[in-house]
Amino acid sequence: MIAKLRGIIDTIGEDYCIIDVNGVGYLVFASSRTLGKLSRGGGAALLVETVVREDSISLFGFADAWEKEWFLTLTKVQGVGAKVCLSILSALSPVQLAQAVSAQDKALFTRANGVGPKLAARIVTELKDKIVTIPPEVSAKGDLNSVLDGSNENAEAEIYGDALAEMAVGEDSGRMDDAISALVNLGYQKTEAYRAVNLALKNNPEADVSALIKLALKEFATKEI
Repeated sequence: MIAKLRGIIDTIGEDYCIIDVNGVGYLVFASSRTLGKLSRGGGAALLVETVVREDSISLFGFADAWEKEWFLTLTKVQGVGAKVCLSILSALSPVQLAQAVSAQDKALFTRANGVGPKLAARIVTELKDKIVTIPPEVSAKGDLNSVLDGSNENAEAEIYGDALAEMAVGEDSGRMDDAISALVNLGYQKTEAYRAVNLALKNNPEADVSALIKLALKEFATKEI
């Protein structure tokens, strides 16, 4: 099983690349997010998930471990094949996926090609309370190329960690749900409402529903979310 490839990017297609490893070209399917980090003729390293079926063996590549972990998680949901999963990963970042699942925001998933309302509902239902952890070998770095080359660290791990930490609402979920519902009725997107209420609750843990709504609206007004 192939788990990682490092070589020269020979070709970049709509949903794939060909990576030349010592004269052997490997066809690797990838999200637009990963493909956007590659350049033809440039060196690259990709984490790889090998998918074996009766009639084919396919390679799926990822520039970072967070994306790969989400790929493995999403493909466990009934109806989410590897190609649909890549479509989701192209439309949403790992942080957005974490927030969408936590907020049970079905609409966000429908941004991905091939994901309709029914499949989006299944995804958020089956992944409810699911937290995709950051693999320890890259927890302090950005994409795999940074890990291998020793180049610039980025803030993705910190951003992702903050997003996951904000999900731990516990006994406050009732107040959050009521406040979020009120904001959605006012016309705000569910994920945006979730983030605003979450931030309001984090800064004001004793606030009741009415106060949370007012604080969240203030967050919207000041564009701090």
